[in-house]
Amino acid sequence: MDANIPVRSIYAVLPDTRDDTQGGASGAAAKDEMVDGHGGLRPHWRAILATFQGFGEHGLSERAARLDRAFAEEGVTALLPGASPDAPAWRCDPVPLPIPAGEFVDLEAALVQRARLLSALLDDVYGPQALLREGVLPPAAVYGNRNFLRALHQPDAGPQAVSQRLQFYAADLLRGPDGAWRVLSDRTSAASGIGYARENRRLLTRVLPEGFKLVQVRSMRPFFDRWQDALHRMAPDGRANPVVALLTAGITDPQWFEHLFLSRELSCALVESGDLTVRGGVVFLKTLRGLQRVDVILRRIDGQQLDPLELDGRHLAGVPGLLDAMRAGNVRIVNDSGAGFAEAPMLAAFLPALASRLLGEQLLLDSVPTLWLGEPHALARVRQNLPGWLLRDSFDSRHAPVAPSELPPEARGALFERIGRRPQDWTAVAVVNPSTAPCLTAEGLQPRPVIVRLFLAFDGERWQAMPGGLARVVPVGVHPGGALPQGGLSKDLWVLTEDRADIVGPGPLAVAPLALRRSSGELPSRVADNLFWLGRYVERLERAARLVRAAVARLVRAPTALPRELAELHALANCLCDAGMIDAEQAKPSLLPEALLSMLARTREAGERRPRGSIVRIFGEIARLTESVRDRLTGDMYATFTQTLAAARVETEQSGRSLDGLGHAMVAIQRFCTAVAGAAAENMVRGGGFLFLDLGRRIERAQAVAGEVGRALDQPAGHIEIGLSLILELCDSAITYRSRYMNALQAAPVLDLVLADLGNPRGLAFQLAAMHGLLDELTPNGVGGDHLAGAAAGLLAQAEALVSDVLAAPNQAATAATMPRRLHEIAAGVASLSDRISRRYFALLPAAQTLGWGEDAAAMSRDAK
Repeated sequence: MDANIPVRSIYAVLPDTRDDTQGGASGAAAKDEMVDGHGGLRPHWRAILATFQGFGEHGLSERAARLDRAFAEEGVTALLPGASPDAPAWRCDPVPLPIPAGEFVDLEAALVQRARLLSALLDDVYGPQALLREGVLPPAAVYGNRNFLRALHQPDAGPQAVSQRLQFYAADLLRGPDGAWRVLSDRTSAASGIGYARENRRLLTRVLPEGFKLVQVRSMRPFFDRWQDALHRMAPDGRANPVVALLTAGITDPQWFEHLFLSRELSCALVESGDLTVRGGVVFLKTLRGLQRVDVILRRIDGQQLDPLELDGRHLAGVPGLLDAMRAGNVRIVNDSGAGFAEAPMLAAFLPALASRLLGEQLLLDSVPTLWLGEPHALARVRQNLPGWLLRDSFDSRHAPVAPSELPPEARGALFERIGRRPQDWTAVAVVNPSTAPCLTAEGLQPRPVIVRLFLAFDGERWQAMPGGLARVVPVGVHPGGALPQGGLSKDLWVLTEDRADIVGPGPLAVAPLALRRSSGELPSRVADNLFWLGRYVERLERAARLVRAAVARLVRAPTALPRELAELHALANCLCDAGMIDAEQAKPSLLPEALLSMLARTREAGERRPRGSIVRIFGEIARLTESVRDRLTGDMYATFTQTLAAARVETEQSGRSLDGLGHAMVAIQRFCTAVAGAAAENMVRGGGFLFLDLGRRIERAQAVAGEVGRALDQPAGHIEIGLSLILELCDSAITYRSRYMNALQAAPVLDLVLADLGNPRGLAFQLAAMHGLLDELTPNGVGGDHLAGAAAGLLAQAEALVSDVLAAPNQAATAATMPRRLHEIAAGVASLSDRISRRYFALLPAAQTLGWGEDAAAMSRDAK
């Protein structure tokens, strides 16, 4: 492709484009990334554009659609339960943003200097504070900064290594109309985006392999290898095989996907504050087998939330005593909890002087022109040229800038009145139009303004930049600055290389030989709890689908229903009520159709309560729990769980107001439950996560079988066959029964099959035996004094005794009709066992002393989650 073709022609000749280079918010003053200083095409764009031309008409749009699908399937764009469906999804533009090798080398050198400068600044501010004494920094710049954590100030600690406070750094950059790069924001606390940058590269490689064949792009992989190596080397006292944990706020954090990705990429344990405890100045992870020491914490939460004892006491979710353990040298925190101080936008006005004072060097990369309004005459300069300045919070880099020239006169006057009262809280940054890059839009390729985030890590000896980064397209009408939006369009940043020299990563760490282990005792208690309840909710959903299908099959025949079917329908209504799917007042055959259809409504009237066991609520819980244990699921398992769940939800929501549609939706739900069971059985190692997932399923199914059999047997002795037939249907055992006993229905054979047959996977005995085996693996010989496995064995003996009593009775039907009370006791015993498991493994509390177990207590246990 001719390098002298004007950029306007490039946009016009590419597939699905139009002749328009003025799109976006940047206007004519912005520089286009494809263009050199003479209006021609920059050399590093030629191969990329040639690749796109080879796709033919609509080829690039097809690649964009494939890329969107890949992100959706990987769960990058998935919305958490409760998130707004109107929230913009994360998208990656198929058109990358290339940077020549030489240009990246210059940027890396400048950002390495900036990281060294900010490290030295943090060491001084939290140490001797010589900058304050010398007047290089005004006191308001330190003590007015909300991210300056006084608890970390150690004036007599002596000089500290650069790596102690700042180990990971990112910078937001933009290229101005003059072609020069400038720093828009420094990110020193817990800079986000690196996980998304890695995913952009991985999926773009899959969707656009032709581009990587024609263009030599540097790999990001060695950077992550070095970063992982550096984290392990940070362990106190050079501990062999140290434990590194990534501390996250959990699935409610907007960056949850990135935290999950980084924990896998860096081989870290993904933990929340509640998973950690400090004992004797040492940090431990609470696991099923006890406390496991943690040596390094990669912090991805606000530094002020780390320790409620010493920092902001309102954040009770922190880890009490964590800062004390850090001071004692027993744990390393990356980055230091006070590192957010260096993100203050107002510091950009002082960085040139700080570079001279702390490093004896001139700043290699300028910031966007910045004025701190706490300085004399700064506000007057802003007033003289309102369109040329944006106003930002001096100390909080997350707040979006305000354009005073765009405000109505009354609002502008109120703003300047606020600034006049506390000018030190405000900083002005110059308006700089970011450069534009071609982006695929609905109208074709169009120039759009972009900002770039680059990432650096300290490997123990020097800073290194990741050869790549995250480019974000600035939405129309939005001024760059503040936190990046969660959704929107991003780009893969390609760092080009001039040769094919081998890239050498870090050597392997010297680790002592590891002892062989086949247990999963290091599973965090919170994760085990979530897996346990995921199993329960999946089983609860399958139970709901079976009950609804059975009820619908009878309701469609309601006008001509036989007395037998009405009796079955009454029993099913009671089962639905027990499962919490309908209210007690709806448990009448005449009200059941409307109750079942309204149960699936996506929205509720104001003040209308959704039943605790409604399918919609169970869907939400399964989605939440699946996301919370995502780090324990392989990619294939996660896709199986989420895609089949999504299909079931869609079919359920589209079932309309017809009983026939409702019945078909239940088939999709059962398909999802079967997929979960199969994926877990074939992909999860026996023990640990699988053990608790399966244990949850067995407990839920055991309770359901005992309860439903009891409801079905609640018939007059002369009509016991109605209940027996319903039992075989609900326990999916009719075919097995017919193969053994033909069509003769008798109480003892039916109850033996569904209550005492160890080979029936839908029966009670199978669940109790499985629970005994799982609990025996967890608590061999009753370790801990709970004797949980023995409790499961006792429940199995009760079930077998019940069948024996019916078999020995002269009138089996009459005896079977008296069994609902005993079955209720078994269901209550299973609920009690579930509570004991929770106290033993999840709450880490001693076993409760229980005086009795009544119907209300059993219901409370069922509703506990």
